[in-house]
Amino acid sequence: MSPFNRCWWGLSIVCALLPVMAQAELTVIYDSGHTQPIAPFLSVFESDDGTPKQNPIPTKPQLGAANPAALLPIQSPGLTPGSVQARSHDRPFTRPFFLIGSDARSRQWLQDYRDQLKKIGAVGMLVQADTVDDLRTIAELADGLSILPASGSDIAKALGVSHYPVLISAHGIEQ
Repeated sequence: MSPFNRCWWGLSIVCALLPVMAQAELTVIYDSGHTQPIAPFLSVFESDDGTPKQNPIPTKPQLGAANPAALLPIQSPGLTPGSVQARSHDRPFTRPFFLIGSDARSRQWLQDYRDQLKKIGAVGMLVQADTVDDLRTIAELADGLSILPASGSDIAKALGVSHYPVLISAHGIEQ
């Protein structure tokens, strides 16, 4: 049998078995006892008559996070501007990061330490901002330093930090 005929014969067998393989039983790999059927979740994609819903084309694009105003206000309950006592911690962070707000103290701190923060590769979290102007001001002061707007409440609580601006590195917590 020529190589072409063997290939054709093998392809014919695969095509014949394909419908059988497609109708195979579902195999459950792990069931925690809390497994729920997916059918109720899929109903949102079907109309009342069981046909798939057609998604209407939005008339106005939804920019989400690309729209800076959608991020506001940025709040971090439990965090306020203030002094931070330098101390060590037992958390092995691989990359230094800092928490700042849009207040005057944070803005001055960012200006004073920006070059050092860039040098050590620190990433910032803007944990308080009320207006788009606050976002713009911090972005200008950052001058290329990565600062992401996000609530810092959880990480501050985990580290026992209640004030910002603050730098958290592998060596400790400092202002």
